[in-house]
Amino acid sequence: MQPGPRDLPHQCLIKRNKKTSTFYLYLALSPSFMDKGKFLLAARRYRQGAHTEYIISLDADELSQGSNAYVGKLSSDFLGTNFTIFDSQPPHSGAKPSSSRASRRFASKQISPQVPAGNFEVGQVSYKFNLLKSRGPRRMVCSLKCPVLQETINDKNLDNSKMNGLETASSGCTVLRNKAPRWHEHLQCWCLNFHGRVTVASVKNFQLVATMDQSQPEGRGDEDTVLLQFGKVGHDTFTMDYRLPLSAFQAFAICLTSFGTKLA
Repeated sequence: MQPGPRDLPHQCLIKRNKKTSTFYLYLALSPSFMDKGKFLLAARRYRQGAHTEYIISLDADELSQGSNAYVGKLSSDFLGTNFTIFDSQPPHSGAKPSSSRASRRFASKQISPQVPAGNFEVGQVSYKFNLLKSRGPRRMVCSLKCPVLQETINDKNLDNSKMNGLETASSGCTVLRNKAPRWHEHLQCWCLNFHGRVTVASVKNFQLVATMDQSQPEGRGDEDTVLLQFGKVGHDTFTMDYRLPLSAFQAFAICLTSFGTKLA
């Protein structure tokens, strides 16, 4: 749940099991796409009427909202173009849980005795209408509540004014958008430079950059630094590389939105 590193991203793998609609996140321990690495999180897709939910868990075998391993969920609308990310723990003091029926059912379970369990909204992901439909690149925008890492606030190199700004932004919002691909005339396709971390062309592949980041001076985002990239390397294997201010949970939830049909 802690934000990733600032300089070099954490490199991860996502394994998909289509038969069980289950996804597994691993921290890569080697450059090979074949090695699973260290297990971090698992998610399972459920249909809830006209909506889809992904239950995210710390246990690969306990994928229900009533489990003690439950850490959050991802909920989509009917079209599969708008998603809401919920955390089981409050993102900051004073945060109020969602009043949905799912949250009330979960309220009887408690992961940590220090804080009440529930579903706290921590982000939204939206896919914009694409005139080219499946032939063109997807456009996505993410709005996330990204608390600043405490060790960043305590950095000795920061002066008091910067520290005050970071503390104020500790429950602020980071807005990400996908980096626009370029049309490659020779290959006749849309291309992004994944630096060898993506090997299979797919409409699911994306890179996210910050357009607004309240942890930065004046809230400006760095539109050159990729904070999250996701892409296909095998039939059911994908890479996920993330860095500050995203946590593994947030990055995983964003990547899960790329699976499934977008009716719009």
